[in-house]
Amino acid sequence: MYRLRFLLSCTFFTLCIYPILAQKPPKTTSKKSGNPVFPGWYADPEAVIFKKQYWIYPTYSAPYNQQVFFDAFSSPDLTNWTKHSHILDSTAVKWAKRAMWAPAIVEKGGKYFLFFGANDIHDDKKETGGIGVAVADNPAGPFRDYLGKPLVGQIHNGAQPIDQFVFKDKDGQYYLIYGGWGHCNIARLKDDFTGFLPFPDGTTYREITPKNYVEGPIMFVRNGTYYFMWSEGGWTGPDYSVAYATSSSPFGPFERVGKILQQDPTVARGAGHHSVIQVPGTDEWYIIYHRRPLTETDGNHRETCIDRMYFDEKGAIKPVKITVDGVEARRLN
Repeated sequence: MYRLRFLLSCTFFTLCIYPILAQKPPKTTSKKSGNPVFPGWYADPEAVIFKKQYWIYPTYSAPYNQQVFFDAFSSPDLTNWTKHSHILDSTAVKWAKRAMWAPAIVEKGGKYFLFFGANDIHDDKKETGGIGVAVADNPAGPFRDYLGKPLVGQIHNGAQPIDQFVFKDKDGQYYLIYGGWGHCNIARLKDDFTGFLPFPDGTTYREITPKNYVEGPIMFVRNGTYYFMWSEGGWTGPDYSVAYATSSSPFGPFERVGKILQQDPTVARGAGHHSVIQVPGTDEWYIIYHRRPLTETDGNHRETCIDRMYFDEKGAIKPVKITVDGVEARRLN
């Protein structure tokens, strides 16, 4: 009798609890990066791929007198990030005193060249600063000053020497694309990155400013088309955003197509100053950018985020939906 009661009790318990167990959601192996992708106030992210690792080089977002160093972050899969602290700071760049920002990086000849803006100069006759170059033997640094002076220390064509991007064209030529104050220049870099080569017409800095350009230029090529992207609006405001243009040449002419990244009042404000990465050998694209949380009013409280970027059948960039979830894990082959 005792055994029968025990068996009946077990059966009743199983029948009662089965519906509860059955309602549990299935386990998933999917993991997303979440946004922001790493903690801390970071802006102007430069994303690249080095040796099957994703890297992000952002601005440390703080008041200019505190903004005197760079951290970097690496990941094997876009979801797990390792911080590399102080890969470069003003102690290694004697002419840089404040406002170090918007790094750009390329690997060439086994060396890693980090381009950066410093000092936020407004008058090149009275101030030292502009765009510098640092070099290291690996992407985590430590970086050291490469030239001992700015690479671009003057204001050309009305462009403040900030927000640099290094573009490698299909023929192997490297270009520096940069500029604030609503003007953008392109210049041909020497092979050793110590200076510039003049264009055939004798000029060194060629202006390629599209309509509504403010700052933060980048360029890439897809299916033979040059995509030129930049930030619009004010960097401390909700109207900060990203637009783009296309051309058959890195020199334009670039006709503005429209905005593809901007705030979502339900997610975050001021989405802008971005970079783009393509998974090698695929048509998978990601946009890495900064934005301001809805809870923040301090202009420097910006965080680095990542979302997918898609093209339509005609090659136009589709508007990016900014998310809280971020992107799926993606390892490199």
